[in-house]
Amino acid sequence: MSKLTLGAILYEGFELLDMFGPLEMFTALPEERLEVLMIAENKGVVKAGSMSGAPMPSVVADYDFDTAPQLDLILVPGGVGTIPELSNTKMLNFLSERSKSATITSSVCTGSAMLAKAGVLDGKKATSNKQVFNLAAGSSDKVEWIESARWVDDGDVVTSSGVSAGIDMSLAIIARLFDVDTAEAIANGAEYTWHKDPNVDPFVQYLNQVTLG
Repeated sequence: MSKLTLGAILYEGFELLDMFGPLEMFTALPEERLEVLMIAENKGVVKAGSMSGAPMPSVVADYDFDTAPQLDLILVPGGVGTIPELSNTKMLNFLSERSKSATITSSVCTGSAMLAKAGVLDGKKATSNKQVFNLAAGSSDKVEWIESARWVDDGDVVTSSGVSAGIDMSLAIIARLFDVDTAEAIANGAEYTWHKDPNVDPFVQYLNQVTLG
């Protein structure tokens, strides 16, 4: 397999673990197999967000939407900044266009709301963060929303539940693109217990218990 390029999509108020949990897994692959690019609407500093309002660190985007190269994989995090992005036509257009040529477009948490709004999930099965599930479900009625799922793999689109579920999803993607042994070795190296069954969702009991925004 030739080297893959993963575009990690940043925006103001993204959730840190949504992004860096999966990236910890993906960047454990040898550099000749995968390259990660940080992309935002504008190059430069992008601040993470927090439900608690606590001060959060910033991340640097090396590419903007106009200069980002061809992407094989796309990773969209959720977070408190999701809501304004649902009205950001530049973000939605970027996701819509780039997903057409990507092998896999993936999201963590409320990132699926953005994919849904962009039309990327039309006719697809998908999931989202359980505590704010209605945010995603309300973004499009063209999606078969799965309430009880750790993650949902629908071929060229893979979506996960909230925050840490993105780690399990990313390992499943690695297993599909490369092999299970590679994914297991990465999980073991991170001392992470990989939850391999996408249908086991202990957090569905908290469905729609939080209002975001």
